[in-house]
Amino acid sequence: MHGMKRILLAGAACLALGVGEVRAQTLRIGMAAEPTSADPQQYAAAPNSTLHNHVFESLVALDARLKAEPSLATAWSRRDDTTWVFDLRQGVKFHNGQDFTAADVVFSFCRMLNNPGELAVSYSSMVRRLNRVEAEGPHRVVIGTRQPEPLLPADLSSLRIIPAGLVPARPIAFSLDDNCAGNGQHWPSLAQFNDGSAAIGTGPFRMRQFGRSGVTELVRHDAYWGPKPHWAEVRLQPVTAAGPRLAGLLAGDHDIVEAPATGDIPRLRNNAAIGLAIAPTTRLIFLQLDQRNPAPFVNGGAAPNPLQDVRVRQALSLAIDRNAIASRIMDGLALPAGQFLPEGMFGTIPGLPVLPYDPARARALLAEAGYAEGFSLTLHATNNRYVNDARVIQAIGQYLSRIGVRAEVDAMPSNVFFGRRARREFSAPMGGWAASAEETLLFFRTWMASTDRERGIGGSNYGNWSHAAFDAAAVAALTTMEDAERGRLLREASRIGLAEMPILPIHFESAVWAFRRGLAYAGRMDQQTLAQEIRPQ
Repeated sequence: MHGMKRILLAGAACLALGVGEVRAQTLRIGMAAEPTSADPQQYAAAPNSTLHNHVFESLVALDARLKAEPSLATAWSRRDDTTWVFDLRQGVKFHNGQDFTAADVVFSFCRMLNNPGELAVSYSSMVRRLNRVEAEGPHRVVIGTRQPEPLLPADLSSLRIIPAGLVPARPIAFSLDDNCAGNGQHWPSLAQFNDGSAAIGTGPFRMRQFGRSGVTELVRHDAYWGPKPHWAEVRLQPVTAAGPRLAGLLAGDHDIVEAPATGDIPRLRNNAAIGLAIAPTTRLIFLQLDQRNPAPFVNGGAAPNPLQDVRVRQALSLAIDRNAIASRIMDGLALPAGQFLPEGMFGTIPGLPVLPYDPARARALLAEAGYAEGFSLTLHATNNRYVNDARVIQAIGQYLSRIGVRAEVDAMPSNVFFGRRARREFSAPMGGWAASAEETLLFFRTWMASTDRERGIGGSNYGNWSHAAFDAAAVAALTTMEDAERGRLLREASRIGLAEMPILPIHFESAVWAFRRGLAYAGRMDQQTLAQEIRPQ
């Protein structure tokens, strides 16, 4: 504690010295987690999005409050419930000087179907819900969906566009049946993105160097079609431990850092050399419970799997004191969960309290299910991805032990965790997910609906949960364009999910940034740190 105070005082003195012109034109961001690759179509994770949204763009962008707005498309409309028309921005150039046209959109969507390096069907699942991506001239794209897709514009915000010129010229037509005739064709590889040769977008910055586990260097794209960023260079440096990350800011090594430790926030508020941005988010921290039998990390991998019993899942939820986690571990910078998105967002149930804490009832449910003596379970989590993730999973393990569950905890770096989870190696992983629109539909479609690769749903249903009544409501909502009926279906799906508890909601994070005096950043609900939105005061 005394050491941190000395660091804060020293940092304040250092930051008060001011900066020269060279430093003023270089923004140094201390990231809380490292990107997995420079490939914008490889894996949907917030550190990747922070990098990719500097370099690449999509047809539609999301603003800091998750509202869809024009980007490479200037406008969109529907011809019918399954046919959308996107008018493209003219005069846009890729970093290599090539003009952006509709052909690049078709190529990009086809490459998403032909990316062997993709993890957890992060992007191909979305593309597989389409049946038509067609250029109508150089500046218009028609997109057809297999079924009505009420949130298509927001969904497209994650599908970043790369130039068709990355491969030898050839006619490419979008087709799901043969993956755009992708078998045996050449497509840009993960290695080519990481070495920079394929990392060509239309965004406000060009990638000079990708440094997984090291510094990624970006330079301003002076031919950018939109407002020019203030910064000539940006350095993205992962520093996965909160203490060293904050120490780097205070020592002058970083200009802005993500996710300072929540316990340091009160002291930072009183430091005149430091600015803070705090933004509410939709990021839900949750436990996902394995429904396979046997499950690899339940009772030593022996059948039967207790997590298949709804009473056991309910008992685990009742064992967790969410209010205590939010107040003591998250230092008040979290909202205890009562459902799958914060109340008031579309599809949520009005008036629900925080999920209850009742260890006596939890023990009774375990006994009723035949587990009066408990069972063994390993909880897996990241230790460098979410706010206080290692401390949160340790607390959950302790709560479960109090009802007789012999819970072990295995927390690991995110670059290890996500790959293992995608291979479904865990039985009770703690995950985090932020909706890209304020609607429960996105969480249900990705994490809880029965997995259907062809329809692009359930891609992150790693617990293999399947429930006919839930699917009847949630999957119907996917194609319901009328808001009132879609809201009713989503509330019904929420009630079933909260009763069945295949996923245990814990809390919603608040995003926090700390930065040196002289900068202004409002923060974003999606927790991304975008240099183009950071300005000198």
